[in-house]
Amino acid sequence: MAMKPYQQLTHSVVFELEEKRSRFLCYLYPVTSREQSLMRLESLRVEFPDARHHCWAYVIGDPKQPITQAYNDDGEPAGTAGKPILNVLVQRGAGDACAIVVRYFGGIKLGAGGLVRAYGSSVSQALDHATLAAKIPLAELSVLIDFNFEAVARRLVARCSGEVLEVNYGVEVTLVVVLPIDQEGIFRKALQSSTSGSATIQACGSATIQA
Repeated sequence: MAMKPYQQLTHSVVFELEEKRSRFLCYLYPVTSREQSLMRLESLRVEFPDARHHCWAYVIGDPKQPITQAYNDDGEPAGTAGKPILNVLVQRGAGDACAIVVRYFGGIKLGAGGLVRAYGSSVSQALDHATLAAKIPLAELSVLIDFNFEAVARRLVARCSGEVLEVNYGVEVTLVVVLPIDQEGIFRKALQSSTSGSATIQACGSATIQA
């Protein structure tokens, strides 16, 4: 199944929430792997060694269909910290994001419901200050066509919001093109129709861009 465009976190954000004298320091980081997320976590553990909890969650890829995701309550009652953090990332559509909430206990117990609200709210308010950008998956194609169809192929690439990366001239013309992956099927169908099925189209890679 082809990847679809999704929103990803672009910059780090820090937000602090105080609830009944407890401090909840939320750190948002753009990440693309579990390893990056755990490195950020370890860095905050070193920076705030006296904090009571370092709770976290991350989503890699599209929040609706993540490549991987995880969360951890770090000693808080089960389901009161990591899961609410993850839920906010998913509900707000923040892909490729890691949220770590450092808690300093203020002496007043919040109860399970209070913890869920505090952890979720700290992440939600941090996201209010964040920037999300569309991440668009791209398809890179090699197109072999007769010279007579080069102009047609170029027009179709442009119509599909694509770009010609490379051109090689031999017995026929080879174009290396890149276009949004959701336009690949449209391009293939239109080019074969325009060339009476004589075009040879092969996938040669994929990439992503931020819109």
